[in-house]
Amino acid sequence: MKQPSPPASLPKYLAEGLPKQDTETLHEVQAYVEALTEYREQSVDTDELPETAEPVDEPDSEGTGTVVKEKVTCGDDSCKCASGDPADMHGPYLYRYYRENGTMKSEYVGKPGSE
Repeated sequence: MKQPSPPASLPKYLAEGLPKQDTETLHEVQAYVEALTEYREQSVDTDELPETAEPVDEPDSEGTGTVVKEKVTCGDDSCKCASGDPADMHGPYLYRYYRENGTMKSEYVGKPGSE
């Protein structure tokens, strides 16, 4: 059997360094990569969400996030929402919180009931 070729996306330092490692280290690297992948793909836990976010029973079209109903500020300092008072904020709107490369991100989904 011939030694496999690394994927083209693998950085050169890894493509050159991994084949130099002993078998035990390669197994440890494999376990680490699997654990890291699992961590990055996990759903966002509700205790990680902003205080104003309220999880809803909406299916996540991507399958790896948490859909929430949230009131937001518009960013205009002269708007009454800038006070941060939930009664003056805009919305509620639906957002999907998800993890990408280990970082929590969010994206606008729409208004509740607009599907």
